[in-house]
Amino acid sequence: MRRDVKGLISRIAVAAAGAALGAGCALNTPPAGEELAREALGQTAVPGAWVAGAQEGPVQDGWLASFDDPRITALVEEALANNPDLRAAASQVERAAIAVKIAGGSIYPAVNLLGKGSTSEGSGAEPLNAGVLSASWELDVWGRVRYGRRAAEDRYAAADADYAYARQSLAALVVRGWVVACEASLQGRLADESLAGAESLLSLAADRQRVGIGSDLEVALARASRDDFRDAQRQLAQAREQALRAVEMLLGRYPSAELAAAEALPGVAAAPPAGLPSGLLERRPDVIAAGRRVAAAFSQTGEARAARLPRLTLNANVSYLDSDILVLKDVDNPLWGLGVGLVMPLYAGGALDAQVELRTAEQKTAVARYASVGLKAFGEVENSLAGERAAADRVGILESRVRDRARALELEQVRYRVGATDLRSVTQQQLALHGARSALLRMQAERLTQRVNLYLALGGGFSAATG
Repeated sequence: MRRDVKGLISRIAVAAAGAALGAGCALNTPPAGEELAREALGQTAVPGAWVAGAQEGPVQDGWLASFDDPRITALVEEALANNPDLRAAASQVERAAIAVKIAGGSIYPAVNLLGKGSTSEGSGAEPLNAGVLSASWELDVWGRVRYGRRAAEDRYAAADADYAYARQSLAALVVRGWVVACEASLQGRLADESLAGAESLLSLAADRQRVGIGSDLEVALARASRDDFRDAQRQLAQAREQALRAVEMLLGRYPSAELAAAEALPGVAAAPPAGLPSGLLERRPDVIAAGRRVAAAFSQTGEARAARLPRLTLNANVSYLDSDILVLKDVDNPLWGLGVGLVMPLYAGGALDAQVELRTAEQKTAVARYASVGLKAFGEVENSLAGERAAADRVGILESRVRDRARALELEQVRYRVGATDLRSVTQQQLALHGARSALLRMQAERLTQRVNLYLALGGGFSAATG
């Protein structure tokens, strides 16, 4: 009876091996592109055009050149070469590539060589020498190994897309940090000019007091106004140093605040074309990475399902034995053999089914995260488009306000010199002008920041050469 069972198992294994050599089980294809978007964003109605409004046309690469500032380009290149966080992201890509090699190795036969030699001195016995060359190959009938390799490939693709987005994000961080540093430097210059005006006003108040047409109150007010501007000047100097240190850290430099800020803010080019919302999910690297993780989770589910099915392995070996002290029977060297192994999971305490359930849950999680990343991408584009338009409108309004405040201060100073008003009104106009100029500069910087945010949100490459 036992011999019949062994013979039956052997015939089943050989038959299955023969079928597997002809064709393996085809792998199921994970959802991608529009299918994945429908599954993940089924309740979200994606419009045919950006609600906030945008220039028509496909998204272009090379947005860094739109600032027409070689220094910005040089800073970004330095950051790409030296930023430690980016190096860490690159190492993740290397790890994922190695994992692909490891997962793919199981597809090929495994070959091992075992050798043994011994001798016994003084006993007169001859040495014992033996060698075995063995090979085994799991026939991936159900696709378990191939699913594992494809999951590793998808994880590598996700890591590569993450690295691409990390590069884009770093470029945007450098430009935004540079804009902040330039704004802080220019705000400091405004404070210097306002302080000079306050010093002049204090001198005038003192002169009026000496000739008897002024008062101690006017001198005290002028001195307090001057001190306000001195305090603002010191705060802005500190803000400038902090902004420069932030940029230096992005560049991989020691944060010494020795980087020289520019004398003016970068220019703002014409609004770039923003493409269509439907194309964003196929273009942004972080969304692409999320999609590849969905595919990896799908393959891991297939791998877990295939692990519940029988495994077939082809085995072959060639052996050699040479000894005069151990003779079992007369045989010719070398010996060889072929065989088929069958491993059929029968009971594992529910672990195999639980593994399928776990991978299925992970797949649902990956789909939900893809939807989250996609919605975030849509929101960032809409917010950047609306934010830049609002900033441009406010720049125009603030420019008009600065002109009016400057004229009002000029007229109030004339009235003060002829004694038609007191110093408090002049001080108020001076503070108002400083505030208007500072707000204008801040909004000009905000407009640049929103433009950088838009470039990053659209997913276009920052460099035409490496984008």
